[in-house]
This record gives sequence, C-alpha cells and structure tokens, in this order.
Amino acid sequence: MRLENFLALTHGKLLNEPCVNSFENIVFEAHRVKRGDIYFAFDEQDIELAVQNGAYAIIFEDEVFVSDEEIAWIKVVSLDDAIKRLVRFRMIEQDVVAYECNEIILKLSLQTITQNNFFVLHGDIKSNFKSLWQLEQKTTVLFCPTLNSKDIFANIKELSHVEMQEIDIVEQTLFETSFIYDDIFYERQLISPFFIPYLEELLHLYKSLNINFRLKKFTPIEHFEAVFTNKNFEIKNFGTSDKVLIFEPNSSLIESEIRFLQHNASWAKTLILVPHSIKKEDTKNILSYKHEKEILGILRKNDFHFALIVGVSKSILDKPLTKQTQLTLEF
Repeated sequence: MRLENFLALTHGKLLNEPCVNSFENIVFEAHRVKRGDIYFAFDEQDIELAVQNGAYAIIFEDEVFVSDEEIAWIKVVSLDDAIKRLVRFRMIEQDVVAYECNEIILKLSLQTITQNNFFVLHGDIKSNFKSLWQLEQKTTVLFCPTLNSKDIFANIKELSHVEMQEIDIVEQTLFETSFIYDDIFYERQLISPFFIPYLEELLHLYKSLNINFRLKKFTPIEHFEAVFTNKNFEIKNFGTSDKVLIFEPNSSLIESEIRFLQHNASWAKTLILVPHSIKKEDTKNILSYKHEKEILGILRKNDFHFALIVGVSKSILDKPLTKQTQLTLEF
C-alpha cells in the first residue's frame, strides 16, 4: 500500500518526511514485524522493537518519540477506527457481501465446514484482520452486528425468512436431537431442539447461496448450555442426573427459553434465576441475584429439576468443568 493511500483511508496525519512511500503488511504485534511492514502501536512500549525489526511506518494515537526519521510516523485519532476504515476499503475492493445474523446462528455456523468463499467473522476485527484482508473476490461473510460493527461492510443483507420447516426432527430430548436434513440422518446430535429453527435459517442461507457445507459433530455453543450435577453441584456425566443447570449469558433469549422449557418439560420443577437489574416487578416464579456469588446459595435453598441461570456462564461452578460424556435424557 502506498503512503498517500494509507493516509487517505485512515485520516492519519504524517508527522515527518520519510524516505519510504510504500508498505508491505499491517501488523499489530511488534515481535512479528518484518522489513517493510506497518506497525499499529497498541502497545507504545514496543515501538522501538518494531523499528528494530524493520517497520516502515508506526501508527499511533498519543504523542511518541520519533526515533527514526527515515520511516513514516503517522498519528491517528483512533487505532481501532483506522483499522475499521482499512477493512471497509478492502471489503469494497473485494466486492464482499455480508449477511447479518444473531449470535446463535453465528455460533452454529462455526460448527459447519464450508467452502473458501464463505467466511464467518467471529472475534474482534484486530484478530481477524489478516483473514479479512486476504478474502477472495465476492466472498460471503456472516457476521453478528451485536459483536462486530456494521461499519466495516458496504454491502449488507439480511437472512431470508424460512417459509417452511426444512429439518425433520425424528427424536428429541431437551438437549439432544436426531433429525433429517436433505435426506441425511443426523443421529443424537448434541444440539437442543431449541436451536433447530436457528439451524434451519443457517442451512437455508447455505442452500440459497449454493454454498457447499458439511455439519460437524455439534458441541455446546455457550447458550442454553446444560450441566448435569448432583445435589452438591458436582459435575456429572451428560444425562446421568435429574438436576440440570442451564446457563444462558444472553438475557434477550430468556423469554423464548422459558417458553421452550414450559412446553417440553411441563412435568419438571423449573427454577429461573436472573440478574436483579433485569428482573421485572410483575414477574412471578423468577428469582434474582445481585452478585454471581449468591447463585449457588440460592440454588441450594430451592428444589428443582432444571435451573435456567441467566447472565453468567458455567464458570461460576467451583470446580473446572470436564467434558461430559454424552448419554441420553428422554422426556
């Protein structure tokens, strides 16, 4: 990239008259810098290491000491904003089409194998920068607007509505599903029936765009995640106890998850535990906590089969969770 183009794209201010006028790669870690690279100085203490490694440009926010007049020293208002501007330029240049989806569909997409012209944006822009910069022409990108800014894309589309049920559920428990899709039988997949409508939207996208895909073996996606325990909240193998903690970090999903439990496990004693800050005054049969340290104490005082715990992950349990052996739990 030429210096004048970089300055125009990032709205950067050149503080000196360097001898260099073009650059190779954009790097965020000083120890990875090679001769000709641009170094984004998120850690200004590493600037000298980047210079020693051969950086041709240093990009920074606060005032820094210009130690080498031969390379470019470029001040920007925001390093993050500069990165977004560069990525947006690249997305336009590569004619990338972005589809926005919710967090569940995004995480389900990570459990599929697709062809090279389909990319799932998972994680921050900085950690994905190299992959985004190297996307092929007319690549399709799937992203979640609550996790990544829409501003990096110029061509954004929404997922089309699924008109009819495309997945045929053959057998199900609360946390497992056997189903048929496109005449292929997927037996006892570790995916709750709660997620099947989301999976249908994802597979419909693949089919509508003629994207070849293959489903991997499903693993927990950190939503509606079931952990089987005994009365002392010690972790048991999947399906081997009648006390289940269900963790949901995203509070926007609790209403649909409560309806799912009421419909599919009406026989069970179900406890709903939410942060005090989101509990509505007129809600009944829902308990609240002010600090996550209170959660286990509340659980010990109540009798239940299922406890839907909102706003925290399974890391609140005292002992690290080992991988639970998959059995079955009929209902």
